[in-house]
Amino acid sequence: MSAVVRQWINRSLWDVVPRDHRDSQEALRRRQVVTASFVVLGAIVLGILLRLDQGSTLFILMSLVLAGVWTVGAFVSGPIHLGRIVAKEDMEVRPIVQPLLIGAVLAGIFVVGALIVREIDPLAEQIRNVLGFASEGYLPALVVVTALNGVAEELFFRGAAYAAITRHPVAWTTLAYTIATAATGNIMLAFAAVILGVLVGLQRRASGGILAPILTHCTWSLTMLFALPAIFGV
Repeated sequence: MSAVVRQWINRSLWDVVPRDHRDSQEALRRRQVVTASFVVLGAIVLGILLRLDQGSTLFILMSLVLAGVWTVGAFVSGPIHLGRIVAKEDMEVRPIVQPLLIGAVLAGIFVVGALIVREIDPLAEQIRNVLGFASEGYLPALVVVTALNGVAEELFFRGAAYAAITRHPVAWTTLAYTIATAATGNIMLAFAAVILGVLVGLQRRASGGILAPILTHCTWSLTMLFALPAIFGV
């Protein structure tokens, strides 16, 4: 790996940009209470969502409701920051190009993995179950829902929840996101949540904000929305 690429990766995922985003003790306690309350509310909405037919109008509407829960919870909890990364010495910028490229690379890795998984019947069936909505739903609506949920999940898990956790926030927010995803009962989605959660958690840690996680998450999820149905013939 060249020194330039290594430096680029470090600045995107590892080098922490100095900032002063700490809450007061009172604000932190409030954020923790609000975040915990919206976790419970989100779990209830998710439970309802999982009982609906994928691709149905009600399924799409409840998906938007869930995105609304995560978004409201994030902003009610306290300040949410966009974040910055080091572009070059003594210059910090909003992370835009880097997270888009990271999301594209992650999607490419998952596409390669999907080509392997489709030859393994039990795992392939898991993926096809997830992709049922892609063949049953209205594509433009699914694109909007996928993008909005990606934004909402990052606002909450890497915004509110990350800021509410004082120790090992990357690990704990990844665990929380994985548990929420595992509620679908699909092992492949849970596996994807672990990888994505760690990656965007490191971006949140490095940049101090949610812009990089949002861009990476949406790039990955929208690419998967179009790529996986073609790969698995759904």
